[in-house]
Amino acid sequence: MRASRLLAVLLSLQNRGRMTARQLADELEVSVRTIYRDIDALCAAGVPVYAERGRAGAYQLLDGYRTRLTGMSGEEAGALALSGLPDAAAELGLGTVLAAAQLKLHAALPEGLRTRAAELTQRFHVDIPGWHRGIERVERLAEVADAVWRSRRVRITYRRWDGSGVERDIEPLGLVLKAGNWYLVARCGDSDSAGDRDSDYDGDYRVYRVSRIDELTDLGPFGRPEPFDLVGYWRDWSRQFERRMYPRIAVVRLSPLGRDLVPFFLGSVGARALREDCREPDEDGWSVVELPVERGRPALGELLRFGPELQVLEPADLRRELADAVARMGAMYG
Repeated sequence: MRASRLLAVLLSLQNRGRMTARQLADELEVSVRTIYRDIDALCAAGVPVYAERGRAGAYQLLDGYRTRLTGMSGEEAGALALSGLPDAAAELGLGTVLAAAQLKLHAALPEGLRTRAAELTQRFHVDIPGWHRGIERVERLAEVADAVWRSRRVRITYRRWDGSGVERDIEPLGLVLKAGNWYLVARCGDSDSAGDRDSDYDGDYRVYRVSRIDELTDLGPFGRPEPFDLVGYWRDWSRQFERRMYPRIAVVRLSPLGRDLVPFFLGSVGARALREDCREPDEDGWSVVELPVERGRPALGELLRFGPELQVLEPADLRRELADAVARMGAMYG
């Protein structure tokens, strides 16, 4: 552990040029006293670190000194796949590993590319979660990730959407972070209605919300199906999930403002409908669009959000339900 930290101190000084003990301590999440001991150890090992004394003092390496000890471990190399998602890496227990990998990669770059990389991080940033919600905290995430990585068959206790529990034996194949939520793609050996099934794939594959996994028991290794394309599976499963979520089509008229609101209120499903099923605006600027909607009351709530910027034309029962809801709201407000 200490050898790794000494290397991190050395690479930090090599990359940054000049750092105070407090800056090093904050970056490595240790005490200032620990940094003092680490600097002494580096000097004893022959590394030319010198200190500037005084109130504005700091540590730096002798000009021209560069270490070649930048080899990455397998764990660090793997963590680079999450380099744009530091919060997700931390959730998986790879936060410090990712930081070390990035530090080593930065140190190995030529001077011009190091400067370029530093400039990019100050100009572009990826923030995945939506507004008013973060990446969900998942108690069993690290255990699930370990099972995925080591191809370990597990028995899980899973909470269905209605709160009931079920126990299943599964083979974890991959993890997906979607809109701040973690999902597990797994192959099941028994009849299972707990996860969301995708019958278009050979075998018995399911998607599970990781936050609903209450217990997890290791059952030993399994043979991973080859080839298995996690990205392709998730893309296909997501399309089918959208079709299940939005099984009805509502033919509506939308004002110009209503069209602008569709992506905000209905997300990617609504935006796709605008691109594919939107007719030319009439003389008043209103357009007829075929919008996918949910069943029952959820569809009513989705469409009421548009207020007077949307008019339902078909189906007739949905038009009546919306008219009744608007009438009751009008009576409520006098």
